[in-house]
Amino acid sequence: MTNLNQTPKGERIHIGIFGRTNAGKSSILNALINQNIAIVSEIKGTTTDPVSKAMELLPLGPVVIIDTPGLDDNSELGKDRIKKSYQMLAKTDIAIIAVDSSSGIGETETNLIDEIKSRSIPYITVFNKCDLAPVSVSGKNEIAVSALTGENITELKNMIATLAPEKEERVLVGDLIDSGDIIVLVVPIDEAAPKGRLILPQQQTIRDILDNGAIAVVCKDTELSDTLAKLSAKPRLVITDSQVFKKVAEIVPCDIPLTSFSILFARYKGDLQTLVDGAKAINSLEDGDRILIAEGCTHHRQCGDIGSVKIPRMLEKITGKKPVYDFVSGTEFAENTGEYKLIIHCGGCMLSEREMRTRIAATTARNIPIVNYGVLLACLTGILDRSLEPFSDITI
Repeated sequence: MTNLNQTPKGERIHIGIFGRTNAGKSSILNALINQNIAIVSEIKGTTTDPVSKAMELLPLGPVVIIDTPGLDDNSELGKDRIKKSYQMLAKTDIAIIAVDSSSGIGETETNLIDEIKSRSIPYITVFNKCDLAPVSVSGKNEIAVSALTGENITELKNMIATLAPEKEERVLVGDLIDSGDIIVLVVPIDEAAPKGRLILPQQQTIRDILDNGAIAVVCKDTELSDTLAKLSAKPRLVITDSQVFKKVAEIVPCDIPLTSFSILFARYKGDLQTLVDGAKAINSLEDGDRILIAEGCTHHRQCGDIGSVKIPRMLEKITGKKPVYDFVSGTEFAENTGEYKLIIHCGGCMLSEREMRTRIAATTARNIPIVNYGVLLACLTGILDRSLEPFSDITI
């Protein structure tokens, strides 16, 4: 269950630690947070999969630190582990390149630095174990540390803080409303709803409404008509779960703006205009076209799952075509996206802005249309125009 008192992972700065086996990546992580959180061993390849930990790192604040497998792993599964490590670059806001002081920088580190530069990721080269092999550093983004003794760890933290990206002030819904406005949020409770809590997009939207002095009224789709009738003033905006878009659109009067949580997140973390443009691809679908349906998090798919069941069923009903579907979740976003006619992505609430934008950029670079759940469902139900009315800068 998500801890409601914690900053969501997708809103934290992601710090990735990369390097060869036994360069001391896990030791550096432990030293940064002053906890023995990662297993440290002289045995090469102790870290076999990327490990992410959300924490507070002063003076930076809420972060996620990613410890990755060695990039020179020669074991049987080494290639897969190296691939996993490089996949973490899509999440990384600040990269730490761990180098064994006694070994220095080699081809592995050079290739990594080239890749990091190509992605415009700020990085620090950290020469670890300087207590055993003293090293002279010259670059402004280089530092010698000892994770064992703690030498220069505080200085490393300060260097990391200086590289924190200056993010634009982003709001989910605050720029669309005024203080005192009534905002109705429609939250269906079905077999897919998590027991005892609201999902992250709903939580974050409610918080943004409250932060902007407006009034959040939350109801189920089955109670929407009664809720609207009992309000003493007309709502400024209705925000709904995309799965009940059509039902809600039929209930909410046309003079009340309507959109969805997923569309808000498309604007908040990705590129709403690109996703709206991607929806046009459904008009040219043919039997046998391959479609990738991607989700940012991993979860147990239930009967009636939106991604694997509801969207394919609705897409085929509306278009009359029978595409072929591939499904991925978590970090397994397809690298060979050139084979797809369309990519359909979730709202990305669990992804950072960098990772969501990286996925969109990788897709559009191959001239493949991409759309997210909310935009697609609005399009399929014939209310895309209406759902985009609150956003004056978006064209269809």
